[in-house]
Amino acid sequence: MDRARLALNQYTVRPWTLAQAIEACIRHEIPAIAVWRDKLAELGLARARRSLHDAGLRVSSLCRGGFFPAATERERTERVDDTRRALADAADLGAPALVLVCGPPPPGVSLADARAMVEHGIAALASEAEALGVRLAIEPLHPMMIAERSVITTLGEANAIADRIGSPAVGVIADVYHIFWDPQVRAELARAGARIAGFHLSDWTTPSGDVTADRAMIGDGIIDIAGLAADVARAGYRGDIEIEILNARAWAAGDLEAWLATALARYAAIDDGALTSRRT
Repeated sequence: MDRARLALNQYTVRPWTLAQAIEACIRHEIPAIAVWRDKLAELGLARARRSLHDAGLRVSSLCRGGFFPAATERERTERVDDTRRALADAADLGAPALVLVCGPPPPGVSLADARAMVEHGIAALASEAEALGVRLAIEPLHPMMIAERSVITTLGEANAIADRIGSPAVGVIADVYHIFWDPQVRAELARAGARIAGFHLSDWTTPSGDVTADRAMIGDGIIDIAGLAADVARAGYRGDIEIEILNARAWAAGDLEAWLATALARYAAIDDGALTSRRT
């Protein structure tokens, strides 16, 4: 896969600070990085911007905004305001997309109402995002995360929200870990087309712990990564490709340098055919 489009999602090496992740990108000649807001807050926006500039790194995305559903109007407004601040930070860093983890249903709120809250929150920010030149990138999450992370679980749902809002500032994220299982994924990637604002890589084996942080190394699971990459390319996406392998066991093991080196080798193998497409 094209090395010039490679981006390190910072949570692949989550224990590292943003400064350490930037140093790793320099060391491994990775041209882009996806920044997480907690790591950005630790370093500070101004220092982070200088460090990224000095390293010659572009920012592929900022993660995350969203978590829109809430039990009260006041809480919903606070969450929209928090995402508004994240949009401003993304613009300051030159990130083309703010990744939206849309949020679970609050106690006593139906899935339908929670999904309506998500759409309302995104619509409330669309014009501001367009003015800033940052896309609100809806990331559908695997259905196993619906009660804790997101009521938006398919690319079809994300596409439908973008259709209804009708703003060029609303896009979608194609993360293989979250969408590979969907029988409609090929059609929905084609439907997304120019809306695709990010492509994220990891792999799927049956999670043994936290579903969010038990992602498999690229090439170790059942995902047809090469096939999905081809579908995303056919849809017209030419942006950065993020290695995003959240794995708590790798974080705890301590040898993140080896973990990252393996991920980079597996990324390269997608392009040279060593990682075989399982599409039939």
